Amino acid sequence: MYGEDGGQIPPAIADVLIEYVNAVEDELAVDVASEQELLETGLLTYIGEEMDEAYIAQLKTIQLNPELVASVAQNLNIVFSPLHGTANMLVRKGLEAFGFKNVTVVKEQEHPDPNFSTVSSPNPEEHAAFALAMEYGEKINADLLMATDPDADRLGVAVKNQDGEYVVLTGNQMGALMLEYLLSQKQAKGILPTNGVVLKTIVTSEIGRAIAAHYGLETIDTLTGFKFIGEKIGEFERTKEYTFQFGYEESYGYLIGDFVRDKDAVQSAIFAAEVAAYYKAQGKTLYEGLMDIFEKYGYYKESLRSLTLKGKEGAERIVHIMSSFRKQPLREVAGVAVVAVEDYAVSKRWENGTEQSLCLPRSNVLKYELANGSWFCVRPSGTEPKAKFYFGVKGKSQQESDALLAELEQAVMSLVEDALYQMK
Repeated sequence: MYGEDGGQIPPAIADVLIEYVNAVEDELAVDVASEQELLETGLLTYIGEEMDEAYIAQLKTIQLNPELVASVAQNLNIVFSPLHGTANMLVRKGLEAFGFKNVTVVKEQEHPDPNFSTVSSPNPEEHAAFALAMEYGEKINADLLMATDPDADRLGVAVKNQDGEYVVLTGNQMGALMLEYLLSQKQAKGILPTNGVVLKTIVTSEIGRAIAAHYGLETIDTLTGFKFIGEKIGEFERTKEYTFQFGYEESYGYLIGDFVRDKDAVQSAIFAAEVAAYYKAQGKTLYEGLMDIFEKYGYYKESLRSLTLKGKEGAERIVHIMSSFRKQPLREVAGVAVVAVEDYAVSKRWENGTEQSLCLPRSNVLKYELANGSWFCVRPSGTEPKAKFYFGVKGKSQQESDALLAELEQAVMSLVEDALYQMK
């Protein structure tokens, strides 16, 4: 459900609504107003193209360099797929409004299809979802491949790597590219507010914090779920404490303009195209731009491991995993000292022998920070019978970050195996 500001309903309001619904003894006996009555009282409004036009007008406010786009748009080849979902027309209209002319739509995936016949899963996070887009890309030597999920809130991006092969960027990587471009250009134009803030979730890469700090901005973490980012935007709009600049999460959700209060694949796609144009103007690909960012801030790398545990026994195992981590304080992981622990179930953080309160809603999540800048997070899924493990590292090179990530994953998953073995 969404509130009056377009953001998802936060937990506090959702709880009130749940109480209201639960108080209804017989939902079939509820009086229902007629359509005509709702229209006459203004409680029901049908929207048309005027809403699309207003949205496109707002999209134009996030464009930073229209002249730059105009200078390279003719030579920037884009392939786009809505993956049979809802983003088709708005993304195309938005790209056109920004000045991008060479946009090829994957015809086989252009129109809505409830069976998503051309993909095993319409998930832009997965390499397989880009199979057709990559075929199109090879034919026209596309600079940028983009795909949106069915409800147009998540964006996946694929670009050619140093070997000339298309690779799907992670949500963390695309977020870093957008954020570096956004803040560097705003600073250059003198429009970067001194009280600017970047919002990200607690399981999103720390490279965002490094980029924001470089440009003098604060980074504030929220719990997993974009509704918490939307809630913070509303809070800062009221208090004026911070001016929102960018929000993102590792699961391919981004927000540049706060005229929307949820992750928005449409504005993300159009902004991603502008970032690609920026690097194109320098004779670089997006992948090379990403390598520049890693050279500047360090080679950050992240991963997610999920452990599926079904049924009543599986649920008990997930509870035991969380309990095991809480009962056995970790002093080191993969040979590296643990320097801080955050337990969101009790809203506490422990660091250097001191205890601090966390200013976030309570949630069954544990996060560990290590002395070398690595971190990992453990939580049960809120929608599936899974335990989720998030990992993040920072190295001086790709090779070092690859090795650090492998070591951290192995060490943590060994702890999980030990915990499950104790249940036998």
